[in-house]
Amino acid sequence: MNLKKVKLISIIGTFILCFIIHFAYDVFPNTLFSIFFSVNESIWEHMKMIFTSILLFSIIEYFILKRFNIKYNNYLFSKTIEAILSIPIYLLMFLPFYYRFGEKMIVIFIMMFITYSIVEYIGYKIMNLKNIKYSNIISIFIIIICYIVFGYLTYNPIKNHLFLDTHNEKYGINDYNI
Repeated sequence: MNLKKVKLISIIGTFILCFIIHFAYDVFPNTLFSIFFSVNESIWEHMKMIFTSILLFSIIEYFILKRFNIKYNNYLFSKTIEAILSIPIYLLMFLPFYYRFGEKMIVIFIMMFITYSIVEYIGYKIMNLKNIKYSNIISIFIIIICYIVFGYLTYNPIKNHLFLDTHNEKYGINDYNI
């Protein structure tokens, strides 16, 4: 086992975990889960799902790396960059298609798989760099800020198309209609 194989496992594992995470809030509806998992079918809430699936699978990836004694650098930093970059990468592919053709599940799944492949490749490159000083502290700070933003926007969504749950015609976690 080497780092490339672990990153391939991570692409598949993160992709599968994303589907489980999609329904986490429905199964356990509470304030904590509303920050980490999607609370509705808006585009924004699905970005939270992509972000969280990368970070959660990173725990499994970490143990695989340790189990097979694979050398790497900048682990937490690479996972943080992967999670952050997954959002604009996915949106750049998804939004033009969505506005042109609407919601097509098979295309959405393919775009998610491509997104995970791209960010895992970027993560692989970061993990092969020499150690970046203070990268763990920076990463923890960035992750905390991201989840504060996710939480805030879940309860105080911006009134635009990215935050609109078109299935239920509502924004965020609140029950009011548009």
